[in-house]
Amino acid sequence: MTPLRGDLLLVKPGSMGDVVHALPVAHAIKSAYPERRLTWIIDRRWAPLLDGVECVDGVIEFPRTEFRGALGWLRAMAWFGKLSAYRADVAIDLQGLMRSGLMVAFSRSRDSIGLSDAREGAAKLVRRTADVSRCRHAVDRYLQVLPLCGVEIPESPAFPLGPGVLPVACPEGAIVIHPFARGEGKSLSDAALAELCRALAPHTVVLCGQGAAPTNLGSHVVDFSNRTTLPELIGILRSARMVISVDSGPMHIAAALGRPLLAIHTWSDPRKVGPYSKTAWICQGGEIRKQSFAEDARTLPEKPFDSSMVSAIADWADMQDR
Repeated sequence: MTPLRGDLLLVKPGSMGDVVHALPVAHAIKSAYPERRLTWIIDRRWAPLLDGVECVDGVIEFPRTEFRGALGWLRAMAWFGKLSAYRADVAIDLQGLMRSGLMVAFSRSRDSIGLSDAREGAAKLVRRTADVSRCRHAVDRYLQVLPLCGVEIPESPAFPLGPGVLPVACPEGAIVIHPFARGEGKSLSDAALAELCRALAPHTVVLCGQGAAPTNLGSHVVDFSNRTTLPELIGILRSARMVISVDSGPMHIAAALGRPLLAIHTWSDPRKVGPYSKTAWICQGGEIRKQSFAEDARTLPEKPFDSSMVSAIADWADMQDR
């Protein structure tokens, strides 16, 4: 392993979960080289995730939404052209797409590292690649760049999220439910969410995330959906007694914070994209089981979440309090 020299540029614009998954790489590198400046290129939408993250010295915001429209390419070229001014010695591309590869190329770093499974030709835009397999969890894939940086892969990766901010009037120690996801078939239906909230009564339940929750869920339910910033989302999840979440970015935040977590998966593979926590539980295929990253772990058939699982989830919540 060859030690790094000079300042570092970490390229990982997003998404929310991907940024969380990249935190152990930043933490391990900064722990090994505390005197090196580490700058992170991140999508402007997710930049607040790095608030209070001590291993990150600086942030370059990638204003992706500004590059749309007829003149978007002109704004994009102007933004890319400014990257060379940062003059990092080593750029690390954890995104593995053409745009992140171009960020590395425009940065004119002395050395560059990427992933062997990068898409859209991005692997050709870096000097060295870490050999990775798409069969492994994203966190484990990203960690493979560390030996190329002269850093040992930690046995217990660290996720140094900031403290967040608990919103005013948000109860602490509640059961937090995050029922929304962008992927088709991942979100809880209104009927399933209402039934789950009823089953968890009289425990205090807090809803969070970007979506519209049904009304009249009960006096024990506090609805913070569509009402929080990213630091407030972190604050809510950090304060939770336990978290029940569909496969989504907030699920990964809850896992990173070490909260008791039940992750609801319909069709996604929890071994690859589930919560990176051996203490997390998976609800899938009509069963609740512990998270496992073993390649031979049992996979369950795709099955939409329905009311048949509500009582099992309520039992799981009671078990966490014992």
